[in-house]
Amino acid sequence: MGSLLKEIRNGGHSVADTESKAGFGGGVEDVYGEDCATEDQVLTPWTASVASGYTLLRDPHYNKGLAFTEKERDAHYLRGLLPPAVLTQELQEKKLIQNLRQYEVPLHRYIAMMDLQERNEGLFYKLLIDNVEELLPVVYTPTVGEACQKYGSIFRHPQGLYISLKEKGKILEVLKNWPERGIQVIVVTDGERILGLGDLGCQGMGIPVGKLSLYTALGGVPPSACLPITIDVGTNNQKLLNDEFYIGIKQKRATGQEYAELLEEFMTAVKQNYGEKVLVQFEDFANHNAFELLSKYSKTHLVFNDDIQGTASVVLAGLISSLKLLGGQLADHTFLFLGAGEAGTGIAELIALEISKKTNAPLEETRKKVWLVDSKGLIVKSRIGSLQHFKKPWAHDHEPIKELVDAVKAIKPTVLIGTSGVGKTFTREVVETMASLNEKPLILALSNPTSQSECTAEEAYAWTKGRAIFASGSPFDPVEYEKKLLVPGQANNAYIFPGFGLGLIMAGAIRVHDDMLLAASEALAAQVTQENHDKGLIYPPFTNIRKISANIAAKVAAKVYELGLASNLPRPKDLVKYAESCMYSPLYRSYR
Repeated sequence: MGSLLKEIRNGGHSVADTESKAGFGGGVEDVYGEDCATEDQVLTPWTASVASGYTLLRDPHYNKGLAFTEKERDAHYLRGLLPPAVLTQELQEKKLIQNLRQYEVPLHRYIAMMDLQERNEGLFYKLLIDNVEELLPVVYTPTVGEACQKYGSIFRHPQGLYISLKEKGKILEVLKNWPERGIQVIVVTDGERILGLGDLGCQGMGIPVGKLSLYTALGGVPPSACLPITIDVGTNNQKLLNDEFYIGIKQKRATGQEYAELLEEFMTAVKQNYGEKVLVQFEDFANHNAFELLSKYSKTHLVFNDDIQGTASVVLAGLISSLKLLGGQLADHTFLFLGAGEAGTGIAELIALEISKKTNAPLEETRKKVWLVDSKGLIVKSRIGSLQHFKKPWAHDHEPIKELVDAVKAIKPTVLIGTSGVGKTFTREVVETMASLNEKPLILALSNPTSQSECTAEEAYAWTKGRAIFASGSPFDPVEYEKKLLVPGQANNAYIFPGFGLGLIMAGAIRVHDDMLLAASEALAAQVTQENHDKGLIYPPFTNIRKISANIAAKVAAKVYELGLASNLPRPKDLVKYAESCMYSPLYRSYR
């Protein structure tokens, strides 16, 4: 200790040699020279190593606020640091939900929730789990979109890891700066395509933070096992580059080799630091990078792209579930998409895979049941020379069609799916055409946030005279149509990715396979009850989300074991019970 102290200099003298100096507060020795240091002198940021007293109250993992018992207050030096009242966790939760409901602006609720997460982790998750339907739109879409847009101005505490071009060559060291060692899930973004809002650069951190809070709340993955990461390679958003409060690198986005090398270093470092079984979830990368990264790293890492695969899985679940209302098999239906990016082509591929699996027809054949419209019109064979590689499998024989409404008239789809990221594109004419072709048109307006939805629930019901089966990406309130209450569904990825991730972790999966996504879809569809169907719902209510996630995790883990990709052996007998036993509990623990 003496040699360490001598290294800490104070005005040219070691701390150990410093004469006793009274602090400004009355007689406390200024051992580290902080009170008398000038601004240009270097200090060592000392911190206590035992979580007790003041430190304990500022550690979100262990802080219980007023729920510390009398005994705990004595044992951990908390006397006088808290008001004398002792409250239960339930009473704390009751007070907080009442406070949150008083905020009229959703962003203020978001800020209050993030502050709670920074202050008291257990209470944050208890509140979120017990009020999931009410608070999911606050910590996730649509409010998280606004939070990302304003992240620079609402930024208070850093959450997660920021890896920028400045860290090139040092990414492994940066990962080691994170205090938790047992990381099981990483959600990473480069902020280039945040929801339907575009390039938000470093401010996209709100997405990994939000997703991982749902991994814990809905899937039961412990918060200490979750790591949000933003890779900052710059931004092409001029407004952010001109903003003096922007928190990221102020330069245009790095591309090509420079970008690829940074991502390669990152993926290598992740595997080196956390091992083969860490799940890396790519989130909100732009199309050109998303497909390439997934294709490249799915062969060497445990990776999952929520925008391509998660969206596809949750939509397929809704389609399988809707067959109870529409009748027939999946192969009997024709699907038309507006939007041919990550989400659109990902969903299309999973639909074709499921039909192929059920009918034993080749994939090339089942793809012909699915048609896509992009910004230039219907994707057809005559356009194949100018199409991006991920659109080419969907170029079918047909004359070119420019407008969506004309495509609906020509293709006569039974299912219309919007993944365009552009609001109000399912016009009255488009929806009325769908209604003229189908007794129960299935309309999925999936773009987020709410402002980018292709149409609203109210429009879908009104323009189809209440006959539509409707679901969206962001939540809509129930609609009363001709004295009947119609409840729109939400095709929310949060149904899938928490349970999917838990299933991979439980089995110790080393790679993701498409059959695991199909298993997740079928497991979710199986959770929709007849009572849900009677209300026109194609998804179960979020109130039972932990039970739903446990069932999805069990089916995914079963598929991992079946495919020989599991490393956690032997396989547990009852996978549902095992999933439930693995789930994190936010209830306060007693301290010695």
